[in-house]
Amino acid sequence: MHGQAAGGQRDSSMGLCYGMSGIPSPQMSSDRDYMRHDYPRRSTSALIWLVATLVAAFVLQLVILSPWFGSGAVLINQLVLTISSLQHGHLWTLLTHSLLHSTSNPFHILFTILGLVFVGRELEPVLGPKRFLAVFTAAVLLGGLGWAAVHWGHEGGHIGAGAGVFALLVVLAGIHPHLEMNLLFFPVSIRIRQIVLIIVGVEILGLIFYELIGAGAPLGLTPSAHLGGMLAGWLYMRFFHASQGWDRAAGISLPRWLRFGSGKRSAPTPVIGQRRPSASLRADVDRILDKINSQGFGSLSNEEKRTLDDAKDLLSKH
Repeated sequence: MHGQAAGGQRDSSMGLCYGMSGIPSPQMSSDRDYMRHDYPRRSTSALIWLVATLVAAFVLQLVILSPWFGSGAVLINQLVLTISSLQHGHLWTLLTHSLLHSTSNPFHILFTILGLVFVGRELEPVLGPKRFLAVFTAAVLLGGLGWAAVHWGHEGGHIGAGAGVFALLVVLAGIHPHLEMNLLFFPVSIRIRQIVLIIVGVEILGLIFYELIGAGAPLGLTPSAHLGGMLAGWLYMRFFHASQGWDRAAGISLPRWLRFGSGKRSAPTPVIGQRRPSASLRADVDRILDKINSQGFGSLSNEEKRTLDDAKDLLSKH
């Protein structure tokens, strides 16, 4: 079947394009719509990359600690967070300990992955991939510092990414405090904010009655690291998520030279009688809101954030 197009005739069965002169020329495959690759591809989410990294690290840990490697434990010990490692300047252990999990207790890695997936699938679309990973990493770091502060005079080591998971849980509870979940084996629904409060209470009790006196907490838990991670989540919600940075946080007034972005950002000079068209502003706001829904607030540029500020100021005047 031949199709007629303006300026020439196309033979779709032979893949030849007939020009005005009637001389056939080869049709490039890249000109065909179904051969083009300019359609948007959905990239792998940060949550999937994070879960894959933890699982791969656990499998590698099992292999290295297997009887095939006689000195594999020496390499693993370089990644465990201990007081001795910090005293010797091995500061990377404040982060690398999150890649390790108990090989004798499979529930350690299992509960970490399940909690990460449960929280991450709700939170990453809101924060965006960069902020999602930044909160997790900061929580692991602050959780390691909290553990080190409590155990400075004690022996032992710390592994696991629980601090990062608990930080994300706090952020999720701050953004969606009325989000409910059903408890397993019980026909009861409980709000995520209540779950966070219960966890904080249990962790504080474990810190007081176990860790501070040098005893091991039940189930191998480390309340000091978990509380450090939850503190990181609270700090993010308090100073970054709602306020868009330390310099814009409520109740904090930093010097102008210390404010982030102060050198790149200058107030526009007002022009008398000149005002941004409301239709154009509305179109920009609609586009930015669509971007937030698809990629998260963290994906916005400084210019897009200023556009939202302009829209907010315009609405407040009305």
